[in-house]
Amino acid sequence: MRIGSSIFLIAVGAILAFAIDGSAVPYIDLHLVGYILLIVGVLGLIISLVMSGSHRQRRVTESRSIVDPGTGERITRNESRDSGL
Repeated sequence: MRIGSSIFLIAVGAILAFAIDGSAVPYIDLHLVGYILLIVGVLGLIISLVMSGSHRQRRVTESRSIVDPGTGERITRNESRDSGL
């Protein structure tokens, strides 16, 4: 769940919990459904924020070695780059 979907669940839950009459749909307690969506949305938002803040920068080093067919000389190429955003 991402931040946008968490905010959507919070908004829908708030509408169901506070703005709609609870007896609009028989056999379903819309207030309870609204509170459940609010809780799920808040938990999803917290988890999304924690997960997005825990990205680390990593350095990737790659080494390739080939033999030149003309001279028989070994050629090594080293490449380093940062991964992530």
